[in-house]
Amino acid sequence: MPPINLLALCGSLRQGSLNSAVAHTAASLCRPPVAMTVYEGLGGLPFFNPDVERECPPAEVLDFRARLAAADAVLITSPEYAHGTSGVLKNGLEWVVGSGELVDKPVAVVTASPSMTGGARAQAWLRETLQVMSARVLPHELRIPCATVKITNGRVTDEETLTGLRSVLADLTRETSQLGEPVPSGA
Repeated sequence: MPPINLLALCGSLRQGSLNSAVAHTAASLCRPPVAMTVYEGLGGLPFFNPDVERECPPAEVLDFRARLAAADAVLITSPEYAHGTSGVLKNGLEWVVGSGELVDKPVAVVTASPSMTGGARAQAWLRETLQVMSARVLPHELRIPCATVKITNGRVTDEETLTGLRSVLADLTRETSQLGEPVPSGA
């Protein structure tokens, strides 16, 4: 099997973020030929501006786009803020709507939250947005409710959650070898 390069985007900038812990745990679960890099630059992207995008995107945006283009698949981890995703993640996605780095790219969405819903509304918001962007959104969902008791010292420690995360990674890996085939609908 050829190498598979996954890129993780975390929608939280908070020190000690639950979703950052999920992204870093996912990266640590990958074994060759699968490797995952956690992109740490979302907070450094300027606010999206179509005029700037048209004239000359900043270097940070070009780097972000290049990393997305080079990835075989993407894992997005997100908190839920005001029934949606974070502004920093939304801003990052806006920079790639027109340039198309996520078109036909397999993407999995994981949300972690201290709430009982596990970020269900953010999950739904992201899935809809990614589908509009023509990403190949995997039907497998993973929401992590009560995440503060499932994540310890910056790592997922709950066995059931680790099993779910491994399943998401397996789906992403499998999907990269099936590019060109339709993604089954449903969840």
